[in-house]
Amino acid sequence: MPSGTLEVFLGNAKGLEDQNWLTSMNPYVILTCRTQEKESGVASGEGTDPEWNETFVFTISSDVEEITVRIMDKDTLGSDDFVGEATIPLHEVLREGEVSERAYNVVKDEEYCGEIKLSLTFTSESGSHRGSHEEEYGGRRKSRHDSRGSDEEEYGGGRRKSRNDSGGSDEEEYNGRRKSRNDSGGSDEE
Repeated sequence: MPSGTLEVFLGNAKGLEDQNWLTSMNPYVILTCRTQEKESGVASGEGTDPEWNETFVFTISSDVEEITVRIMDKDTLGSDDFVGEATIPLHEVLREGEVSERAYNVVKDEEYCGEIKLSLTFTSESGSHRGSHEEEYGGRRKSRHDSRGSDEEEYGGGRRKSRNDSGGSDEEEYNGRRKSRNDSGGSDEE
C-alpha cells in the first residue's frame, strides 16, 4: 500500500435527520483515518443541510483502506448528538490520485439518513499524484499531456521522442543530438 498525504475536502451535507425539536442543528464532522482524527468547524444553525468547505490532511503510511466521517450535532447543554456516519473507501484515490467531489450515504443504525459530499486527493511520498498520466517502465517514461496535445516518450540512454499534434512536428533526441521533422515545412534538421 502506498505512503503519502491524503487531502480530504469536506463540502456539504444534505437531508440529514434533525436531532433537535425546537432549534436548528449545529452539525460538525469528525474525520477518522486509523489513529488520526480531525474535526471540522461547527455549521451553526445550518440544520439538515450544512456546508463546511474545509480541507483536512492525513498522513498515510500503511495499509489504510478507508476513512470514517461521523456527523455530530453540537449541543450547548448536555452531550453532542450522533447524526450519522459514512465510510469512505480509499482504493480509488490511492490508485487514481484524485476522486472528484461526490456524495456518500450517511447511515445511522444501518438506515439511510442523508448524504455528505467529499473530494479526495492523494499525493505519494515521491510528491506526485498517483493518477497522473505518466507511466514508468524500467528507465522508460511515457507521458501524455492532453492539454497541450503532445506525447513524450523517454527511453534509457538519453533518447527522447516527442510528438506535438498541435504543432505538427516530430522531434527525437539521441544523446544530445536532436532530429526533428516539421510537417508544415517538410524539412529535417539534425
